[in-house]
Amino acid sequence: MMKIKEAVIVEGKYDKIRLSSLIDALIITTDGFGIFRDREKMKMLRRLAETRGLLVITDSDSAGFVIRNHLRSCIPPQYIKHAYIPDVFGKERRKTTPSKEGKLGVEGMSTEALVEALRRAGVDCCDSEPAGSEKPARIITRADFYRCGLSGGENSSALRSELIAYLGLPEHMTAKALLGVINDYMTAAEFYSFFDE
Repeated sequence: MMKIKEAVIVEGKYDKIRLSSLIDALIITTDGFGIFRDREKMKMLRRLAETRGLLVITDSDSAGFVIRNHLRSCIPPQYIKHAYIPDVFGKERRKTTPSKEGKLGVEGMSTEALVEALRRAGVDCCDSEPAGSEKPARIITRADFYRCGLSGGENSSALRSELIAYLGLPEHMTAKALLGVINDYMTAAEFYSFFDE
């Protein structure tokens, strides 16, 4: 499994599922053209771009390029990398007919094609941790969320909403999505300091 520093941006949930089997990274969907209307998600992507960088991997059809170009126009070029999959004609297994242009999307690509696209994009990745590497920083867990009242409590939803607003994240994030983003935005000490204020 490839560990990727950048946040990976894909079009939809099936692309995310496909890449999740190959890479260890934060993967965010644009929900197709939904990214054009979602100002909160775009704000989150800009912040992630500045802190860790973005890698965009969309389908090779015209819709994929429209989404890619929109992101390119919203994110400064020094923070964004682009991985391009080849034009392969066919249809994904879950579909009954091919796409409008007849090309396979990210979800239908072979493992080899996806890995090659990622490597060509020049992402910061490694197949394994180098010998003698430092112990990774402590991550925030669901148990931490519970201890802090962000889940399983009477006011958990309100407290999560407060934290989401404080971090400038999209208001409709699930607790699971929030947990993933928090681990990318802050250390455990910074997370706990939010509750000491």
